[in-house]
Amino acid sequence: MNRCLWAALSGAMFGIGLTLSGMTDPLKVQGWLDVFGDWDPTLAFVMGGAILPMAVAWRLAARRSKAALGSDFPAAPGPQVGHNLVIGSVLFGAGWGLVGLCPGPALASLSWSGAYGLLFLMAMLAGMFAAPGVRLWIDRMAAK
Repeated sequence: MNRCLWAALSGAMFGIGLTLSGMTDPLKVQGWLDVFGDWDPTLAFVMGGAILPMAVAWRLAARRSKAALGSDFPAAPGPQVGHNLVIGSVLFGAGWGLVGLCPGPALASLSWSGAYGLLFLMAMLAGMFAAPGVRLWIDRMAAK
């Protein structure tokens, strides 16, 4: 129960932060990505406000053997850049640029985005469902 409470509080805090920062507004996000047009730099501060505390948290976590709730830390990802990372990054960036939403803000905006948000959520879930099969296909193509 304690873990569920912390998960709910963390999720609520994340959603509130996304909403207050404007990350749930697709036009705000698309303005950030429009570097050759009417560029809106305010989301750089949002990203910096997320990256800096996380860098400190990683430093503090490196000194611990267990997470605060008692579980083991997940293994660190490897430093290699492979085709899965590149393709996934391109697809994520293209979706973010076209729609102005990524998974976190999409869920946070469900309460006010109506049919548009529900359509995006269904498309996102379909992509997540299809991703393992597509990944296997890409891996087979890369091995040839």
